[in-house]
Amino acid sequence: MQKFVVGIDVSKKKLDLCLTIDGVIAKEWVVDNRQDALSASLSSVIKRFKQPEEAALICAEYTGQYVYPLCCACEALRLPLWLENPYQIKHSLGLHRGKNDRVDARRISEYAGRFSDRARLFSMPEKVLSSLRQLLSERELYVTDKGKYQALLTDQVQFIPKGDYQAKSKRLKRVIEELRASIAEVEEKMQALVKGDEELSSMFKQLCSVEGVGEHTAMKMIVATDGFRSFDDPRKFCCHAGIAPFEYTSGSSVRSRRRVSQRADKSIKALLHMAALVAATRMTGELHEYYLKKVAEGKNKMSVLNAVRSKLVYRMFSVVKRDTVYDKNYANKLA
Repeated sequence: MQKFVVGIDVSKKKLDLCLTIDGVIAKEWVVDNRQDALSASLSSVIKRFKQPEEAALICAEYTGQYVYPLCCACEALRLPLWLENPYQIKHSLGLHRGKNDRVDARRISEYAGRFSDRARLFSMPEKVLSSLRQLLSERELYVTDKGKYQALLTDQVQFIPKGDYQAKSKRLKRVIEELRASIAEVEEKMQALVKGDEELSSMFKQLCSVEGVGEHTAMKMIVATDGFRSFDDPRKFCCHAGIAPFEYTSGSSVRSRRRVSQRADKSIKALLHMAALVAATRMTGELHEYYLKKVAEGKNKMSVLNAVRSKLVYRMFSVVKRDTVYDKNYANKLA
């Protein structure tokens, strides 16, 4: 069977597409970034080259919300879609010079053809999870803005005239109050979504039962793992969150200590860090005792906190896998 691959470079308004058949470019074209335009174009190309839908492979870089029309079009046409990390594609094809959308589409098509055996096909998330992801993103936007305006209230009090500061503080306080109201409204909608879904509601309660894990961290974990379906191994999620240490050695001259990678989802990493701080320093229990023991042994505090973050991830995956709340007094029956 011929290898029928379509590489797509996604931008806000248009998509550049490159069709290759057995590694040879057969067609290059541009389509508006709309679901109807994409559906019509892909359907026409497949019929023209007389290829069955299951024989085709559509590959594109994941660029956030801009790939949504493409995802909908592929789902409607039942076309296999592979959304790959742009960094992975960039560093897999060797040294290149120059860049434009047409060339990028060629490179994506070349990548998909060479590494089709590694393809991880995309599937549309459930509507509840999709809505929850959008609400979480909106909440994070409001929280960031609120922190910025609150910082202005405290930082500028001694550095501008008193009358100007009083007038400015009144305006800032109004904006902050509006942001707080928006955050509360979004959180209320998130809670309603979770409570309205039996599976997510049970999962949410299980995650919150783990010491140190709060409601926002539990919500973020559900969204980041697509309801614990996209990650089947807590170690892989630790890599995704940037809390898994790796060795850095080479020959006899490079002997760096193990450290985490900076290529990570920093938003979930920050939440896990706060959860680890709470569990290790503000609560009594096994993790608090572990933290004190390791620090007393001379371990670096941040290294110990990173280990606590990893333990929290393993516990969250465990309670979801076992479909039970966390039991502090649990003892392994095989021990």
